[in-house]
Amino acid sequence: MSNRSNRSIEVEPAARRSRIGALFAALRPRQWTKNLVVFAAIALSGQLTQPALILRTLGVFAIFSAVASAVYLLNDTVDAPQDRLHPDKRLRPIASGALGTRTAIVASGVLALAGVLAAIAMARSPGASRMLLVAVVGYLLLQLTYIFALKHIVIVDVLSIAGGFVFRVLAGGAAIDTVISPYLYLSMINLALFQGFAKRQNEIKTLADSAGGHRRSLDDYTPRYLDQLITIAAASTIVTYALYAITTPHRPESISPNALLITVPFVMYGLFRYLYLVQVRGAGGAPEDILLRDKPFLLDVIAWALVLVFILYGIPTFATRWSISGS
Repeated sequence: MSNRSNRSIEVEPAARRSRIGALFAALRPRQWTKNLVVFAAIALSGQLTQPALILRTLGVFAIFSAVASAVYLLNDTVDAPQDRLHPDKRLRPIASGALGTRTAIVASGVLALAGVLAAIAMARSPGASRMLLVAVVGYLLLQLTYIFALKHIVIVDVLSIAGGFVFRVLAGGAAIDTVISPYLYLSMINLALFQGFAKRQNEIKTLADSAGGHRRSLDDYTPRYLDQLITIAAASTIVTYALYAITTPHRPESISPNALLITVPFVMYGLFRYLYLVQVRGAGGAPEDILLRDKPFLLDVIAWALVLVFILYGIPTFATRWSISGS
């Protein structure tokens, strides 16, 4: 009797650890990298040297990580039957049965509520804008509509994903109450469309004739049509980013209006490399996986960030010191 009790005591903590691990995996922590776009406002407005604003932006990153994970949990619960038909998604905790649907729904509600309450508190704090709460609630409403309706509508499904990134950028700007260039929003929309259509293309290639059974909107896409959409989105991303580089409202006076154009080739290479990985190398199309696994792509992103930071922060600092020493 005592041996049987000891075994049950040992099994219960192991099972609990297994459930916790499954829940953590269902939060998709790798996809929290998408929420790094909330730092666009503080970095591109030249305020990255202010600790208080950095902490506030980190808070927005945490909020969007929470609400995004809440959306992932609900989406995976709704999509579990279809995910079991997918060669990769069938291994997700909810689809595989490692995490119960009741636990997932409760955790989703808790995370969404926590994120909204945190957004309310931050939006009321000095130096923040009420648009932060609008962005968080708007993101949640858009994703809920996506889960139950929009993801089944061709083109609208990818536009909805792009809208989620717009809300992230908006929240980052609202947290520090700064103006964001409309060309930055357009660049983010086009970049998200590029990634979304590339992912749809990969899904069609992977699932072949069963694509429509996994996602109804895939029946309305064709490889040739997606090639055209990807080309348009890639070109639009380059053009709108170049326009942002020229017209940014936060350009330091000590640098040339065309200085940020130096970063455009990095954006071009990143787009071309991403498309190469998806179409030639058969990568899954998930940006977080490509970012973390492909060294050339990761190095390009790092180089783009370093050059951008040097232009916005390094050159003005050197110019100030030079003028002081020269005087």
